[in-house]
Amino acid sequence: MAAGRPARLDCERVLTNSERVITGPISPYVVETRGLTRAFGPLVAIDKLTLSIPRGGVVGLVGPNGSGKSTLIRMLLGLIRPTGGSAEVLGIPTTHPERYAGRVGALIESPAFLPTLSARDNLRSLGQLRGLEDARVAAVIDAVGLTGREHEPVARYSLGMKQRLGIAAALLPSPDLLILDEPTNGLDPAGIVEIRGLLRDLAAEGRTVIVSSHLLGEIEAACDMVVIIRFGEVLFSGSIGDLLARAVPHVEVTPEYPDDMDRLAATLVSSGWRIANQGDELHVAADEDATCDINRAATSIGVTLRKLVAAQEDLEDVFLRMTGTTDGELARGRAAQARPEAESDVFAAAGAASLGTDA
Repeated sequence: MAAGRPARLDCERVLTNSERVITGPISPYVVETRGLTRAFGPLVAIDKLTLSIPRGGVVGLVGPNGSGKSTLIRMLLGLIRPTGGSAEVLGIPTTHPERYAGRVGALIESPAFLPTLSARDNLRSLGQLRGLEDARVAAVIDAVGLTGREHEPVARYSLGMKQRLGIAAALLPSPDLLILDEPTNGLDPAGIVEIRGLLRDLAAEGRTVIVSSHLLGEIEAACDMVVIIRFGEVLFSGSIGDLLARAVPHVEVTPEYPDDMDRLAATLVSSGWRIANQGDELHVAADEDATCDINRAATSIGVTLRKLVAAQEDLEDVFLRMTGTTDGELARGRAAQARPEAESDVFAAAGAASLGTDA
């Protein structure tokens, strides 16, 4: 067994919503992939992805559009097959999704229900297909906070209520693993806060919740762990705290006159600082102690500064630095990703680009 790898737990699990009994070792991970690959013709959506997600808590799956999040989720659910590598869900290979389907709940894209039926009747229909008792329907309605509204036609439901109903449907089998693809998509701020609290409550019950989202603020507020993928490859996997530890301090500098921008940038680079041009201001890779030296460098060439502020990157800054901020950066990202120093050279590269030189 590899060092630092948790041992498998020898125990027995009974699927209460099925007549089958599965006996054997249970993996300490809810998801494990090894070199997982999925290609659609010449397009490689998931590229030799290796990942381990431990049990428990809320896990955020984030990445730019087209990064492979939805493809990964569909492979984990057994909806599409990989073209290479392997994956396990709850310790069971995804080549046999029927062996773990009863322990996984999922909400993929927008939930679809019969609008003329009530929430309760929609869930009862789904429950009957799974062989579940009506008591389970009442339990999930209560879990997602729809008690008192369950007899209304779904056509009257707001988007947030429909999302809650979708999560209720995913909870019907009382799953160990809940996978939600963009559960807050299209919701107003109040609806987002409601879903965030629901995710935390579900995790507190001992479930593992994997949530795909492009809202970094919600990932930071709701998740214990985050996985960042780009071009179907893992850029980061760990706690929110570990990700924020990658935040780079910088000093935001703006000259009084915009025409002085290029001259100021050239002076700062020649003085040994790495810079990034952020529109009408420069970001200098330095901490607060450097502000006086930066001011002196500007004064030495006769440039008056309108802004000189020490700052720290937030989660969005770290994410964009890792994944790219524009389509052009994303297109160049695969080549840059092969360089170990690519992330740390962001200020140098951006500064060189603004000066028309090579980094």
